[in-house]
Amino acid sequence: MRVNADFTKRVAVHFDETDWVASPATGVDRKMLDRIGDEVARATTIVRFAPGSAFAAHTHDGGEEYLVLDGVFQDESGDFPVGSYVRNPPTTSHTPSAMAGATILVKLHQFDPQDRTEVHRSISGDGDLQLFQDAHEDVRVQTWRAGEVVQLDADQGLEVFVVDGSFAEGGEEFSVWDWLRLPPGTQSQAIAGEGGARVWTKSGHLSSMV
Repeated sequence: MRVNADFTKRVAVHFDETDWVASPATGVDRKMLDRIGDEVARATTIVRFAPGSAFAAHTHDGGEEYLVLDGVFQDESGDFPVGSYVRNPPTTSHTPSAMAGATILVKLHQFDPQDRTEVHRSISGDGDLQLFQDAHEDVRVQTWRAGEVVQLDADQGLEVFVVDGSFAEGGEEFSVWDWLRLPPGTQSQAIAGEGGARVWTKSGHLSSMV
């Protein structure tokens, strides 16, 4: 399966315009943002867990990072409410579930193979946060003030996911849970909406894909 797999192209996915697709696990649906592969894939996905649903135990050979958007996500290491950011590096395993239901943004098989850093952070509150940084990637949460013009430096590629608020880029509007991917070598601008914007960004990791 290949979804938005040309990393030389700008890609925008709007949450309200994208259908849910059933996963192999009962009660678990997803909106695919990009994907290369079938059930074991390099993938960026919004995943919705119905109350009581779960995935079978599995190992993340290529690593997993996720941001909890709604509800409470769970595994053997604890409960992760809205605003939790988690990195499970390569070789880690877990049995994810959501007893009361949850929605997450998740990225699979995109880690440096040597990365062994586990991260459990909350993005709650205001201001900018650096969630993770190494030679391979930079992951942040940024708060943009209403009307603020933000330079989007995608020298090595950039992803922007709207956690709250809205912004415009390239004449296109982005609101809650919309996703933008800019290819390496891109320079662009975002203009925050009337209520400002809270965005999750990831950069530095796409140059190897082109």
